[in-house]
Amino acid sequence: MQLLQCPFCGLRSETEFHFEGQAGKPRPENSRAASAEEWADYLYRQDNLKGRMREVWVHLPCQEYFVMERNTVTMAVYGAEALDGDME
Repeated sequence: MQLLQCPFCGLRSETEFHFEGQAGKPRPENSRAASAEEWADYLYRQDNLKGRMREVWVHLPCQEYFVMERNTVTMAVYGAEALDGDME
């Protein structure tokens, strides 16, 4: 079992976390005019790159969202920080 760092609660079991998506993906600019295809692309398409990635996660017990930087191949975690308005 891997321990992951919640910026709010500290080290916790990986079973307490849920992956939410790739960090930094821009939402459709005009959400009311966006097509179903544009929304599906935003919600479901992930780059799934090998190596270092920034991702949005939620710690289920405290319900806080945060950005984790990790290696998608080795699962090494480089850091976690509270989610702010600018995820780039």
